[in-house]
Amino acid sequence: MTDTPNLEPGETLLASFSGNRTTYIKEHVMLAALGSVLMSGVLVYMGNPHAWTGVVGAVGAIAVRGFYVAKEQLGFTWHLTDRRLIGPGERSISLTNVDKVNTIFSAAQVVTRTGDKYLLKYQEDTARTKAEIERAAAAA
Repeated sequence: MTDTPNLEPGETLLASFSGNRTTYIKEHVMLAALGSVLMSGVLVYMGNPHAWTGVVGAVGAIAVRGFYVAKEQLGFTWHLTDRRLIGPGERSISLTNVDKVNTIFSAAQVVTRTGDKYLLKYQEDTARTKAEIERAAAAA
């Protein structure tokens, strides 16, 4: 959902951050590869002569999961204004409450002064997302 949020009088929309489909696919390929290595390793450790089934199982599981949750995950949009970060589900974070912004793989993690953590997942450029949020928080 990329609709413009309801803004307060005088509030300005600076940027919007939605999940990126290419980034989503790349992250799922990485998860499938890691899962394949891990599951095949477990099967070898257990003495299973069919360790290749770990690859099939991991790739299958990640592919099915990725297919079923793609629309939901890629549909989340966060909006950055000059006062707050507005997320899906009526989430609203005052920029004066933003303590730091971290990057974790393809996500930007916003940590508030009260300790709450929010993930902006599957960002095409996490460094840019982080910089924009930090710049707006510093100006608030």
